[in-house]
Amino acid sequence: MIQIRPASARGQTRLDWLESAHSFSFGDYQDPRHMGVSNLRVINDDRVAPGRGFATHGHRDMEIVSYVLDGALAHKDSLGNGSLIRPGEVQRMSAGSGVRHSEHNPSATEAVHFLQIWLIPNREGGEPEYSQQSFPAEERRGRLRLLVSPDGREGSIATHQDTLLYGTLLDAGESVVHSLSGRIGYVHLARGRAEVNGVALGPGDGAQILGEPELRLRGLDGAEVLVFDLP
Repeated sequence: MIQIRPASARGQTRLDWLESAHSFSFGDYQDPRHMGVSNLRVINDDRVAPGRGFATHGHRDMEIVSYVLDGALAHKDSLGNGSLIRPGEVQRMSAGSGVRHSEHNPSATEAVHFLQIWLIPNREGGEPEYSQQSFPAEERRGRLRLLVSPDGREGSIATHQDTLLYGTLLDAGESVVHSLSGRIGYVHLARGRAEVNGVALGPGDGAQILGEPELRLRGLDGAEVLVFDLP
């Protein structure tokens, strides 16, 4: 069974500096029908205006993954980390017992477009952690590249949750297959067009795959896709 989450049905936040689309309930957008899938709690599709951003704020007991599509995102936190996240790079922050951070767009002319992903951790408390890693396009083109895992396997970023997050770039006609082995699949189409198990998706669409042995993706037009393998 496939359940489609159309991009047009997502919650919306519109400010003078931020455009955000929420696949699941977040902030002022609350819908009990869309509270996440398994331990995947948030996918926010954010566009931040030049020179603007999120002021310093706190998190705890959440695994937060940032995935930049266009532009650059500047990050600073109470652990002493300061970095720029660019397309092809993935940042993971384990909030643990508590961390404060800020995110802003350092460009004076270009917006930054990124995905903010929250996973509910498999434990509460613990020391906050930070990591960032580059996954070049050639590692993702025409194949599923593991980005995040519970144990850092295959050169991925380790996180405190039994979730596998893959990224792929698919040109028209290219395809990949992922075995679900009784687990839940969730696909987020970051851009372009693709099919998942024969169902067409457009930019911003999501799809939950339940009770199927595998997840089959086929590119239709310049697709950039994130695939979640969830318990």
